[in-house]
Amino acid sequence: MPAPINTLKQRFQAGDTTFGCWLCFAESATTEVMGTAGFDWLVIDSEHSPNDIRSIRDQLIALEASPSPSVVRVPVGEPWIIKQMLDIGAQSILVPMVESGEQAVQMVRACTYPPNGIRGVGATSTRSSRFSTIGDYMETADDQIALILQVESRAGLAALDDILAVDGVDCVFIGAADLAADMGHMSNALHVDVQAAIMDALKRIKAAGKAPGILSTHDPMTEAAIEAGAQFVAVGADILLLSHSA
Repeated sequence: MPAPINTLKQRFQAGDTTFGCWLCFAESATTEVMGTAGFDWLVIDSEHSPNDIRSIRDQLIALEASPSPSVVRVPVGEPWIIKQMLDIGAQSILVPMVESGEQAVQMVRACTYPPNGIRGVGATSTRSSRFSTIGDYMETADDQIALILQVESRAGLAALDDILAVDGVDCVFIGAADLAADMGHMSNALHVDVQAAIMDALKRIKAAGKAPGILSTHDPMTEAAIEAGAQFVAVGADILLLSHSA
């Protein structure tokens, strides 16, 4: 039996525009509720949310019956963290703060078994192989991992062509808030210079054959991003949805 099909990766390859939401509560109960809302995907965030490996695992389980594929954002692009996320069953990984082609290569290798990568071979006892019930997991897993790299600084934009040249990268996501701050416009991703940089990057990502990604809760920005080619479009976060509604 091969590794499960990654339907989000298939949609990237098909050029579909998809809409998702960030999960920041770090709670499986709220994640299960969000899984019923009909999003095309949901990001379990461990960069700015109080998640650990057990809470992420529990949220992956909570989304098992959901029609919304899960993505795990790791706190930092370290191979050992990515290895743990893959072993607990994540198939789509989002890495923040990518600023070079060399870093992009390392992230691809972290998601890939030897001899082409450095992912540790230990899935027989992990959730990813359903505890050895997926007999061909390690032979087939590489093809079902979706790697999303987050570019969110001037250095990242300067290296964008190098990042886009790396095979094995499925999506490049532009982090608007961090980019705005790095450009001297803290809390103002709508500044004209920031918007110009974002839209130019999305077009370049699309032209390179990767899926462009963005998070926007501002409808005109969202529409402009889609027009520029965005396919992986986040439109909110669970905590903001609750706090704004409350």
